[in-house]
Parts: sequence; structure tokens; C-alpha cells
Amino acid sequence: MSDWTADDVPDLSGKTAVVTGANSGIGFEATKLFAEKGAHVVMACRSLDRGERAMADIRRDVPAASLTVAELDLADLDSVHRFADEFADDHGSLHVLCNNAGVMAIPRQETEQGFEMQLGVNHLGHFVLTARLFAHLRDTPGETRIVTVSSGLHERGRMNFDDLHGERGYDEWDAYAQSKLANLLFAFELDRRLTASGIDDVVSVGAHPGYAATNLQLRGPSETGSNARLWLSKLANAVFAQSAEMGSLPLVYAAVEPSVESGDYVGPQGLFDMRGSPGRAEPSDRARDQETAARLWEISETLTETRFRLA
Repeated sequence: MSDWTADDVPDLSGKTAVVTGANSGIGFEATKLFAEKGAHVVMACRSLDRGERAMADIRRDVPAASLTVAELDLADLDSVHRFADEFADDHGSLHVLCNNAGVMAIPRQETEQGFEMQLGVNHLGHFVLTARLFAHLRDTPGETRIVTVSSGLHERGRMNFDDLHGERGYDEWDAYAQSKLANLLFAFELDRRLTASGIDDVVSVGAHPGYAATNLQLRGPSETGSNARLWLSKLANAVFAQSAEMGSLPLVYAAVEPSVESGDYVGPQGLFDMRGSPGRAEPSDRARDQETAARLWEISETLTETRFRLA
């Protein structure tokens, strides 16, 4: 079993990382660790106020932290494009992109462009973000990495291409599992396309945090007004979950560990793959389905009106 810890993170001085959802949960903890190791981190947050409060919290513990807060609402592709344009204006290189932000098991809602919210935020928003930032990753000297955060619940997921946005039938957990499966289909399809294009210094990796105590579990019950579900989620976080700090380690491991290769999947190595130190994990067979992945890629380009150019 892996005993990899934060102490194993190498010096990251001179590196630039983008972390989506950096103001809370595993995104916050990963940002803090990257900063401790010397990286400059662009904290991509839906709320600038929450992002700036999180930045201040990190700087209390890491006074020398090099951080920038930038607005990114993955539920609005116009915001994604603005973020990418601002990044291009302010930064010359990008070493790590962490596609981390997400929503889980919420009542059916739609993004600004009319996508089901969980698929739109968790997958489509990150698809466009990665496409828009890809040239920076490709052109930065040395190896660069794209880490897309999924969930163990991707194993429940199926791509319902006949009703992708849950317009005819919606279950919040099925929609979440579909979006998390989409995350891995994207990560692995990107790896295959990188190989086919002869690009061997950009690495695409999938990761999952196990069961970590974050606010992610609380949003769904809060939005449905279910006090019972909210109480049970808080209880489960307190009793069963590992800390957000431990939950962030698979993301960081995927971003910096030299032994990680493009196309890998990373997660906790402990009890039921839900807790413990990070290492290689096994995704579901559906996550490795090349035909489904290619279809999802094509649909993602069409829905978002985005051509993902590798060359």
C-alpha cells in the first residue's frame, strides 16, 4: 500500500497551477499544498469574495504563498472564455491544470447555456476550460499535467445519450454519476488523442478523492430543503469521511508524482478505496470504453461550440 504523503511533494518553485474550486474542500487543500511547495496558484473560483477569503486563510499559514484569485463560473461558458482570455493576458506558462470544481446530487437545474447543471459544471465547463488552456500546457517547456477529478460513484454512471440532460427523466444521483463517468471518459480520451498527435509532454490523468469531508455533500440536501438528508450528510462526514486535506492528496499526487503516467487513474489505497494515501486505482470498464469516449468528445464539442485543437 502507498504511504505517499504531503512530504513527498517536490519543490514546485517556478511552476504555475490552475485549480478550479480552489476556495473550499479538496481544491483549497491542494492549493495550499501547491503554494507551500513554491508554486504560483491561480485560484479559479465562482465567487471572488469566497476566493479572496480562502486566499487570506492560506496566507495566514503560508505567508509567502504566491496566489491569484480569478472568477470562473463553470455553469456559464462565457465566464470560462473570459477566464481563459485573462489567463493568457497575465501568464506565460501553465504546468498543472486541476479540473476539480463540481456539484453533487442537486435538484435539476440548467446552466446558462441550457445544459443539465451537473453535466454542465462537472464535465462540459471543464472540457471547454481545458480546450482553451491547452495551448499554454502544450507550449510550456517540460512535462505538464491535466488532472480531472472524478468520483468512485463514476462506477454507477452510464452515458444516457438519448436524454443527456435529464429532460425526460431526472435522478440527482444518476446525473452525478453520469457526470463523473464523463470526467474519466474525457481524461482517458484526451490521453489517447495526445498519443495519436505525438504529444508526449502533456499528461492527462484522472483522480478521485475517496470519501472526504467537504461541503460538496451538503449542497444537494441544502437545496432540496431536506433537513434529514443534511443531518445525515453531516453525520457521515464526521464519522466515516477522511479529512479534506487527505482527500486532496490524490489530486496532488496525480499532479506531481513522477511515476504517474498519462492515462492513469489515482485514488486512495485504503478501506474500500475511500480513504488512505494515494496511488493507482482501477476505473470501471465503462470509463475505458473508447467508443463511448469518442462519442462524448464529439457531442461535447458540438454542445459547447468548441473545437479542441491539440496541434
